[in-house]
Amino acid sequence: MSTQPSTQTGKSAAMVAPKAAPAKASPPKAPTKMHRRSRSGCFTCRLRRKKCDEGKNQCKACKHLGLKCEYKRPMWWSNNEQRKQQKETIKNIIKRTKLSEKTAQIGTSSAETPPGLTHSLPTSATYSEATARTRAPSIESQHSPSYDFNQPLSHDYYDFHPHVVSPPYDTNPHYQPFPPTPYEVDIKTERQMYVNDIPTRRDSMISTFSTYQPPSTHPALPSFPEDEWINENIYNTGDMFSAEEGLDFDFFDFSHGAPQASQQALIQVDDCDRPLLDHFIENVLRLIFPILEVNQHGSARSEVILPALESNKCYLHCCLSVSAIHLKSTRGLQGEQIDSDIMRHRYATISELCEALKLDTNHLQILEATLGMIFFQCSVGRPDDALPDISWHQHFQAAISLVRKLELPHAMVHDNNARTHPPFNMTLASWIDILGATMLGRSPQFADTYREKNQSGSTSGLCELMGCEDSMMYLISEIACLDALKSANGINDMQLCELIGSLGKYLDTTEVPPESLTWPYSSTGAIRPRQLSRNMTSVFRLAARIYLCSLVPGKPKDDPTLQRLVDRFTTSLQLIPYGPDGFDRSIVWPLLIAGSESTANSVFRQALAGRIASLGEHAEFGSFGRMVRLLQEVWRQSDEADRTGSGQNVHWRDVMQQKGWDFLLI
Repeated sequence: MSTQPSTQTGKSAAMVAPKAAPAKASPPKAPTKMHRRSRSGCFTCRLRRKKCDEGKNQCKACKHLGLKCEYKRPMWWSNNEQRKQQKETIKNIIKRTKLSEKTAQIGTSSAETPPGLTHSLPTSATYSEATARTRAPSIESQHSPSYDFNQPLSHDYYDFHPHVVSPPYDTNPHYQPFPPTPYEVDIKTERQMYVNDIPTRRDSMISTFSTYQPPSTHPALPSFPEDEWINENIYNTGDMFSAEEGLDFDFFDFSHGAPQASQQALIQVDDCDRPLLDHFIENVLRLIFPILEVNQHGSARSEVILPALESNKCYLHCCLSVSAIHLKSTRGLQGEQIDSDIMRHRYATISELCEALKLDTNHLQILEATLGMIFFQCSVGRPDDALPDISWHQHFQAAISLVRKLELPHAMVHDNNARTHPPFNMTLASWIDILGATMLGRSPQFADTYREKNQSGSTSGLCELMGCEDSMMYLISEIACLDALKSANGINDMQLCELIGSLGKYLDTTEVPPESLTWPYSSTGAIRPRQLSRNMTSVFRLAARIYLCSLVPGKPKDDPTLQRLVDRFTTSLQLIPYGPDGFDRSIVWPLLIAGSESTANSVFRQALAGRIASLGEHAEFGSFGRMVRLLQEVWRQSDEADRTGSGQNVHWRDVMQQKGWDFLLI
């Protein structure tokens, strides 16, 4: 007996799109009323099986009944038991709302209506729009006059996960929940069971995921006027992100081409791997490109991850392995089964890569999978994971060869003035190249390319992908080259100090006015991508200064100039949102650089401890968890040297080498 997965095209998995209205024909024999069923209504109406007018912020039905209107997929939607509890809660709220309304109607009508008529049954006029404006809301609704606004904020209101730590957001006056996610992607997988080559049982499974991007209608279906209304009102970037933000949703040149007319994703996996795939899409995907999600919401999912999972088998195995690592870390799974899943897909990834390299074809797919093997590991796993693996810089050597074979650096330099869509894979490779070089004490592989890009003032997409402005990353590349030159004893101290001074002056020219750095959330609670980028660039700029100062020969760690920079860095951290939904995991490298130069009584250590506490268990995973483990060991050795009076400077790269840690902390 064997089990073979089969696929289905067309209706198998598609972004839910508006259905076409029925064409006019001859009068039917039996009159039937047809309507277009919407999948973008609020989840409260969908649970109640009522029609939703899909009103912005709050639909009319929920407002009318004093219910919480939820467009973002709530936690209780995926659990049948929680759905039942939520339905009972809604019923109780509606009962209390109607009771309050009836009481109000009795009090209002008793002065004008004879007693015998005050208890008549409600008619259609009772629920008219005029009455809706005077209905007494439920006491559990925040629209109610008797609602207690002084009570502590509840995470149930914001639909946070149970493990989210509350104090940072509850006490932060700037934080507001993100706008709703009204669209969903349905991914359908089917399997066919065969007995002696005879088909017997056929099963199918559908997984639903949310996205901001509006669905494109199928080419065979006509467009509707309502589609234009949706795009104009819900996806208007001026309303959603304030007038400052004009986002380009077609910024990158993705390896899978332009967005498809029909957003479908049919991913073929074995039945035993379906839970790993679901876990990756639901829990891991959102951790990988947080800044790209802010700048182009949904593009990481629809333009990078899902197309690659569908068409790139090597990439699929990589993601399944990463998903198993995340499951093992977050849920504390132990045993041979989970380790077998990790190693099985890890081995399959390497095997597929080697086979593809032998064929010397599909270079873009190979590069995509190789970069995934490097970068996705930065989001998952614990520092003490002892399973055998190939080091990230060995994988990156293969990626460098592919980048050069595809002539991506030449294309970026050649199209300095004309190119508006940098290659996504080259941008990701550049980020790994620049910061990865500092991990190894080497020069970036494409340092000459970054130098030319800096001179021309053109973009590589680093800011849109990772949050730090391109020009600042080019400067960090130059500092890494200087660091490599110093490590190789290829320069004397006088020349080194001259170059440090020159780069320091260049950094001065990149400074921005202090008043331009503000909290990145607007008054409505929406994230402002450009402001977040300014704040993150400020953090990277100070880290670059600290990195540069650490290259001065014989400079002690407790040097006042260096410690003032660390204090300024700590102050700049206040403008980076923290917690599970914050961006601490996007500034791992700056935290490492500043933390390695902090002293025992530095305010930085207290600030980092607070941010670790706000992240909760998320602080133990990925690059952030590895960075914390490294800093703890650096501080232990450094503080011990201070107590003994040896005056020895402890470098974080030396500690990594002592411990046998091969981390990519980006």
